[in-house]
Amino acid sequence: MSPLAVRVPQELSARVPAEQRGPGLDRDGVRLLVSRGTEVSHHGFAELPGLLRAGDLLVVNTSPTLAAAVDGRVGHARVVVHFSTRGDDGRWAVELREPDGRGTTRARAEAAEAAGLPRARAESVEARGCGGPAGTKVRLPGGARLVLEEPLSARGERLWWARVSGAEVPALLREHGRPIRYSYTERDQPLSVYQTVFALPYADGTGSAEMPSAARPFTARLVAELVSRGVQFAPVTLHTGVASAESHEPPYPERFAVPRASARLINAVRAGDGRVVAVGTTAVRAVESAAGADGVVRARAGWTDLVVTPERGVRVVDGLLTGLHEPEASHLLMLEAVAGRAAIDRGYEAAVRRRYLWHEFGDVHLLLP
Repeated sequence: MSPLAVRVPQELSARVPAEQRGPGLDRDGVRLLVSRGTEVSHHGFAELPGLLRAGDLLVVNTSPTLAAAVDGRVGHARVVVHFSTRGDDGRWAVELREPDGRGTTRARAEAAEAAGLPRARAESVEARGCGGPAGTKVRLPGGARLVLEEPLSARGERLWWARVSGAEVPALLREHGRPIRYSYTERDQPLSVYQTVFALPYADGTGSAEMPSAARPFTARLVAELVSRGVQFAPVTLHTGVASAESHEPPYPERFAVPRASARLINAVRAGDGRVVAVGTTAVRAVESAAGADGVVRARAGWTDLVVTPERGVRVVDGLLTGLHEPEASHLLMLEAVAGRAAIDRGYEAAVRRRYLWHEFGDVHLLLP
């Protein structure tokens, strides 16, 4: 998919959560853009129960958000370690980034250019990633040590498998970590701001490096109203890794689980006249990874490398509730697979024109058949 033919002005980035924008606001105080094909309508998120029908099913991701950013040092240089994904062998996939002096981070190429390196050398550094070479040692708080062992993928060296000694990573994150924050946000926020109402703790301390943000506007009150109107919920899990903030690359393999009860519920709704609406691209990836070529969802758990594209299409999902993504984002391939390119083009043109807010604290987009 080529980039959308829209330009998102910088001032449309949501800098703080909805509940901090004014007195009396709650998480559900965001706007809701609804696309039914190329038909567009505008709502408040609290109107969602009236936009769904009895018998519809919302698939929600129960992965909790981790305090995944930890300060460290490589020699005398300061780095920020973004813990992305826990491997089956106890290692963690990590990304090393450089602090930008504003409380957020930047990729190595940006830091190299800021230091006056020629563009060609800076691009070479970006292609290699901020990590590496193998054997690089990072000193972490509390006497912990991290050693880079090998790149996660042949696709590039942004993410590395690393081994941590001197501390258990979940305890390290709880004591010294903070949520990953990007430059468009105004200030650091407590971890509670990044937890959705559906988040559950996992005994092994795993979770998402970045918030499954499509579910952020839901409140307990809104969930209760949806249930009272006959809308059902199917929990799944997909632990999201660290996104590529600069190059918008497709997602790496991620851990997921679709429980048997959720698989049965999804299949029952599809056999009736209800609609299966995924809450977030993470829920789409989990459910579609558990669906066979026959469209039947079966209980599954493990790793998924599925990338949902228009060519592959979707087998299960009828609709999608999602945030607003940058025009170059790889996530837009999934949106196109669900709703078609014309619907995405029309919806994003309307979102810019009506000055919707982007990113994890921003407004949301409901794509319906």
